[in-house]
Amino acid sequence: MTAAEDDGGPAGGQGVADFRALHHGRDPADPLVLPGPWDAASARAFADVGFPALATPSAGVAKSLGYGDGQATPVDEMFAAIARIARAVTVPVTADIEAGYGLPPRELVERLLATGAVGCNLEDTVHPGKTLGDAGRQADFLAAVRAEAGDRLFVNARIDTFVRGVPDPAPAIERGRLYAAAGADAVYPIMAPPRHLRLLADEIGLPVNAMATPDGPGPQELGTLGASRVTFGGGLLDRTLVAVQQLATELRTAGADGG
Repeated sequence: MTAAEDDGGPAGGQGVADFRALHHGRDPADPLVLPGPWDAASARAFADVGFPALATPSAGVAKSLGYGDGQATPVDEMFAAIARIARAVTVPVTADIEAGYGLPPRELVERLLATGAVGCNLEDTVHPGKTLGDAGRQADFLAAVRAEAGDRLFVNARIDTFVRGVPDPAPAIERGRLYAAAGADAVYPIMAPPRHLRLLADEIGLPVNAMATPDGPGPQELGTLGASRVTFGGGLLDRTLVAVQQLATELRTAGADGG
């Protein structure tokens, strides 16, 4: 039975365990590839071809709702979108919830669990302004989220040093170790140069999430370079919108020609 033939619904506790297991014991050339759906229809399209789990991108969901990235989406709208995606499929869904929208850990965990998601990304950028947050404060926040969630959520701790212009991997490693000690299940050093992925994985000791970009290595190569998990940010929606724009142009041209 495909996701489109089923009513879908939250994956539940077993979904969390299954999702956590997907990150471990993998062949380096076979990382966990998690497409990023932006709505229920795209989620079902990805699930129906056999992806074992999905990862909502904050940028893609925000754009689909008419907002910019960087916690510009009203929190109720973001969680409602996540819930629609999780409800549409039977595979586990993890959600990018940016820096947590200023919610206290208990409310954040309760609201996320209510969507049916089995995990989350939490970044160490401070909004507004997009400045790199204090690592110790972020570790405390992650520890509080872990304490509230127990084993009910997979926590992927995003490390924003590279995307904030710090090329040295040492600060990313330092943050990753703090976040691992706080209870994170994986780390996401977004925009880390691929050559650093193995070092980051070895020194932090957790599965590393890498983001595939159109001009960078593909998922398989990222896996051999050290990534256990590969996501795409809002890139898949951007590629889809290119096709939509082409279709719109064709329709407009046909209309102008009297077709």
